[in-house]
Amino acid sequence: MLEQLQTAEPGQASQIERELERTWSQSGSVAMNMLLERGRKAMEDQDYSTAIDHLTALTDHAPTFAEGYHARAMAYYRSGRYGPAFNDLWQSLALNPDNYNAIFGLGMMLLEFEDTAGAAQAFSRVLELNPGHERAKDALKRLEADGIGRTL
Repeated sequence: MLEQLQTAEPGQASQIERELERTWSQSGSVAMNMLLERGRKAMEDQDYSTAIDHLTALTDHAPTFAEGYHARAMAYYRSGRYGPAFNDLWQSLALNPDNYNAIFGLGMMLLEFEDTAGAAQAFSRVLELNPGHERAKDALKRLEADGIGRTL
């Protein structure tokens, strides 16, 4: 699906993205999928403490499920806990190095840490995997306008 995404037309790309993200969200266990959904629902409700609790249970019971770490990274990030968020993003990417959304999140965190060169590299990688990723395109354009990430 990643290969298809790289050459897909915009309408088709959206469908492939949804299918990839749906695939990445399947742990293989009904109970673990339920923990992921509960964590995501708590994030929607801005109850980050509950989200972190559910997602920690998920990562404890399914330590090789990359999306558990990615989701918990988002909950940590939204609650202002950047250290654990950063660690979880790296763990997620160690398990699924092609997760362009996790790479995008890493790029956003690198921007906050003022590592603009690292952020540009992350956004470029997102666009290699998913050329239609609009938020990565916008972020990279902003950095390039500041002279970051341009090649001579």
